[in-house]
Amino acid sequence: MERFHCKTKIIAGAGAIAALKEMNIGKLFLVCDPFFQKNGTAQKILEAAGNPENMIFSDIVPNPPVEMAAKGAMQVKTFRPDAVIALGGGSTMDAAKAMAYFSGIDTQLIAVPTTSGSGSEVTDFAILTHKGVKHPLVDEKIRPDMAVLDSDLVASLPSPLIADGGYDLISHAVEAYVAANHSSISDLLATEAFRTAMEGLQASFHGDLQCRGAMHTAATLAGISFSQAGLGVCHAIAHSLGGEFHTPHGRLNAILLPAVLEHNAAVCGHRYAQLARAAGLSGGSDTVALRALKNALVRLRKGLMLPENLAQAGIPPAAVQEKMDGLVKAALNDPCCGTNPLMPDESMIRSILTQVAGRD
Repeated sequence: MERFHCKTKIIAGAGAIAALKEMNIGKLFLVCDPFFQKNGTAQKILEAAGNPENMIFSDIVPNPPVEMAAKGAMQVKTFRPDAVIALGGGSTMDAAKAMAYFSGIDTQLIAVPTTSGSGSEVTDFAILTHKGVKHPLVDEKIRPDMAVLDSDLVASLPSPLIADGGYDLISHAVEAYVAANHSSISDLLATEAFRTAMEGLQASFHGDLQCRGAMHTAATLAGISFSQAGLGVCHAIAHSLGGEFHTPHGRLNAILLPAVLEHNAAVCGHRYAQLARAAGLSGGSDTVALRALKNALVRLRKGLMLPENLAQAGIPPAAVQEKMDGLVKAALNDPCCGTNPLMPDESMIRSILTQVAGRD
């Protein structure tokens, strides 16, 4: 028996923020980072929503800490808005979801992503950091009621953010396709997201605005897919490393994903091969298709100017070795391990970390 549910209303295209006026918001709590408050984007959102009574929380930082979410939750509880709008990337989405959730009040949650990767605008996930460890919050209640995918908001994104977000998108699609809870519907979404990204991410990186719009939608498709199917050990280790070293999440996925494929292939090589064929990467045997998939991921990583190992990402191999026990423990405790096609153990996590560490 398969089950699939996505309550999020999705509005997409250039100028899509105009749809906010339809929500008839009387009181609005807007969550964004300082950049969007300073450059006028936050004001554009308020105007698009009809200039309701508002409060802006703009203290967002990468890898949002629990304390920040708690501070925002108290403000939401006191202000009692009709809607909470998250304007930004994955960190803003995570923080806004947690604020709405822990406030305990009944309010609409609207996501307006400004990067194309996290898929958080349609998922039940939020990631908070506490004492160097990332803690996933997973609950259907934090899935946004509405996602506004305005392609105008990603037109001027710098190429490094396109690369990081785009590889996050790809890792979501690949992991969802082989995840333990995948279904025929999540497979279709993951396949389309992956195919679109493999065809257009490079062009988006180099400034093709049409491809940027396609990537924005593909990130949401991948988000819907993994919210239903689950993720895997790639994300579990990325969360572990990100909490300790604060390296961008998409960059870590780019480093980890090819190595994770090698370990998981023993139990889901055929699934990986299916995904490769669906994206036109290979028409050969499973072995040939799997090799083509890994090679394509490595080539794309290079083309996006992303690091190939942790050392190149600024994490010294000695530091990885020193923190190894804690990294392994955090990864194994991450919920993403529970839906990996091959149940991870300590040996597997250590092997992957050693493989991607690189050299000084």
